Amino acid sequence: MTRDIGLGITAPEKECDDKHCPFHGGLPVRGRLFDGRVTGAKSGRTITLQKEAPVYFGKFRRYARSKSSIHAHVPACISAPQGSRVRTAECRPISKSVSYVVVEVRD
Repeated sequence: MTRDIGLGITAPEKECDDKHCPFHGGLPVRGRLFDGRVTGAKSGRTITLQKEAPVYFGKFRRYARSKSSIHAHVPACISAPQGSRVRTAECRPISKSVSYVVVEVRD
């Protein structure tokens, strides 16, 4: 059974029994959405992604690039290899450092 998560994203075709899957489990998504590049996919179902955002310095009237790392959970129905671009959604804390879940892979 696939449920609509309310972001206008189509559900993956694979079925899974992951309880932390927003499409097939009971994990609700809310809050922020991030796009980023996967920089580490060595652990089991957790990836490290890097998001880039422009930061404005008023003193110099210029923009600079800022990078930050985020840990996100990858459901079993989604494969996110290292180097791919993904969209993540905020969810409740799954572990100490994981509060985001991957909802879409954008290659």
